[in-house]
Amino acid sequence: MRVVPMRLDTEPGRPYRPGTWYRRCDVAQKTVSAGRSGLKKMASKKKSTLTSARKPHLPNEPVWQWSALQTAAAIRSGAISAVEVTQVHIARMRAVNPKLNAVVVDLSDEALKAAKAADRARAKGSEFGLLHGVPITIKENVDYEGRSNPNGVPAQKNIIAPSDAPVVRNLKKAGAIVIGLTNTPEFSFRGFTDSPLHGLTLNPWDPGITCGGSSGGAGAAVAAGIGAIAHGNDIGGSLRWPAHCNGVATIKPTQGRIPAFNQSAAAERPLLAHLMSAQGPLARSVGDVRLALEVMSARDPRDPWWVPAPLAGPKPKAPIKVALAKLPADMDVDPSIRAALRLAADHLERAGYRVSEVQVPDINGVWQTWCDIIINEVVVLQEAGMLAVTSADFHTAWNGMKAKAGTLDLPGWMRATATRSTHIRAWQLFFEDYPVVLAPTTVKPTPGPREDAISRERVRELFWNDLRFISAINVLGLPGAVVPVSLHDGKPIGVQLIAGRYREDLALDAASAIEKRAGMLVRQLWKRMA
Repeated sequence: MRVVPMRLDTEPGRPYRPGTWYRRCDVAQKTVSAGRSGLKKMASKKKSTLTSARKPHLPNEPVWQWSALQTAAAIRSGAISAVEVTQVHIARMRAVNPKLNAVVVDLSDEALKAAKAADRARAKGSEFGLLHGVPITIKENVDYEGRSNPNGVPAQKNIIAPSDAPVVRNLKKAGAIVIGLTNTPEFSFRGFTDSPLHGLTLNPWDPGITCGGSSGGAGAAVAAGIGAIAHGNDIGGSLRWPAHCNGVATIKPTQGRIPAFNQSAAAERPLLAHLMSAQGPLARSVGDVRLALEVMSARDPRDPWWVPAPLAGPKPKAPIKVALAKLPADMDVDPSIRAALRLAADHLERAGYRVSEVQVPDINGVWQTWCDIIINEVVVLQEAGMLAVTSADFHTAWNGMKAKAGTLDLPGWMRATATRSTHIRAWQLFFEDYPVVLAPTTVKPTPGPREDAISRERVRELFWNDLRFISAINVLGLPGAVVPVSLHDGKPIGVQLIAGRYREDLALDAASAIEKRAGMLVRQLWKRMA
């Protein structure tokens, strides 16, 4: 059996560095290999001893609770088959999804065929991808060959993808088994996952709060134990907001880190919409987010904006300084959010970081630039077509977002795009002193599942007050990780870790330090669901 080594970088020949995140899997594989060679030496011992030596240690939890790292290592070692793992995840999906409506396209039959092929490949000694046999889900707004890509819109349900999107292709090449496609709102343009095509997705923690959006189906699925990794994407918070709502981890990568393209699309996306969006993973642990990020980041020639940047950069001088972002005076902040931020800061300090509360560069101006650019692009190129085929709830949500944007003529739009560069420069200089920023995802408790359909005024409040620190980061193209830190009234609260361009490693290192002390909150969810 030949095993492909886990690598942090995308550059051939880059040396292995001990102590990096994938060391656990590497050690596990060495242990398995050592166990196999040891069996030969033990041939003369009792049969009972041989039997116990054949099987490496496996997690005590049910298979669907295993991490992607654990699952991949167990399949590689032969301790469990890809078919067995896939069957367990399908059973879990069928047990919990009817109440949640997170997975809207069941790919069980295809998944079992792929799992059988994965087991045959292992039996032949073929090379393994990093996610060989690991069940995952894909958000139903990227192309999945032979399947509809409706993006939450009934009028688009007959759009069939002629090929896999780059992120789907990369996951499949790594051996991942896709068990289903997850729900998204109309045009993936709401922070709440509800659509006339597939209906409302519920939060597994509490049906009275939203699962977030637009990757709400992905967040609810992976939190509930459907797939070890969920794919999502983010143009205004659509990875980080669902991660917060569902108590899981994620990374919104730097633009260009993960390639993107939908062959089924009728036209190319406008430039700034492309530059502000990103594909990414949601998972129950930061380690799995790292693993998925590496897989998703592989090159695809169909994306001209893909960047072959290494996944690990030089370590800043210790102790690493973290800026706890001062919250603008006009924000209405719930005490539970302030407490969660302080708790996260304490976790970081205990891990050796130096945390200081600091004013970050013009978060208000950054958010307004995001709003002005994205709304005006949509108004010019997409609004008429979108409003013609969408629901009244979509109209309410869209008009609420639109009301906060300035109306720009061509010179105004050009000045706004130029201002974007000014903001990026200011933040990059800020990261010279503070390599990581600790910020909120939202500053208020998680709202109801259809809160953005109440009124335009409520939408403006949600995006300007509650989610200002999420959407603003998209216009900067910066990486932002979210990790759960605590529960308030039984509902998860996550915090955001922001780093400089292509320094996902720094954001995820800080997230991992918090997770080490806060634990995986979904374990408490699973006890409730049981």
